[in-house]
Amino acid sequence: MANEDTAALAAVGPRLRALRNQRAITLTQLADLTGISVSTLSRLESGNRRPTLELLLPLARAYRVALDELVDAPVTGDPRVHPKPIVIHGITFLPLTRRPGGLQAFKQIFPPDPSAGERTPQTHEGYEWLYVLSGRLRLLLGEHDLMLTPGEVAEFDTRVPHLVLNPGPGTAEALSLYGPQGERLHVRARPSAPDKQQ
Repeated sequence: MANEDTAALAAVGPRLRALRNQRAITLTQLADLTGISVSTLSRLESGNRRPTLELLLPLARAYRVALDELVDAPVTGDPRVHPKPIVIHGITFLPLTRRPGGLQAFKQIFPPDPSAGERTPQTHEGYEWLYVLSGRLRLLLGEHDLMLTPGEVAEFDTRVPHLVLNPGPGTAEALSLYGPQGERLHVRARPSAPDKQQ
């Protein structure tokens, strides 16, 4: 086991150098991104500095890769993803992406909340894309009060006050993509003609 750990740590330096070369950035540019000195980065890549969590975390963020990719964590043999659910205001978020930064994907499970509870619309930096899988979702977005049904999509700037809730009667499920401010999805489908019966 100790030999495996030593081999895994020895492989970190070449893996870091390969990632930097693939992205065509210099040690100086990487130092600016991570706050790690050029000399420390150079010693990490050459294997003369032992990789620590404090050094690997900012590098994983800079390269936008999962930490286990830097240390080449052993494959478990089980290809299934086991997301750890996060519950906020009774809504269950199942993360579908594991890489830090950029677009993040979640499956959300909304319990019925016809009263909207005591929550008020919130704002934050970013952009959201919401696709309803089942049930109904009420989207309060600025001055708009919209009811979304299965197959419908909403895309909005999260700096606009917003609140998503399930008016019931059953559970609702949706897929959500969150991106940094200004990072929008690129939809290549043509919109359908407006419904004249509304």
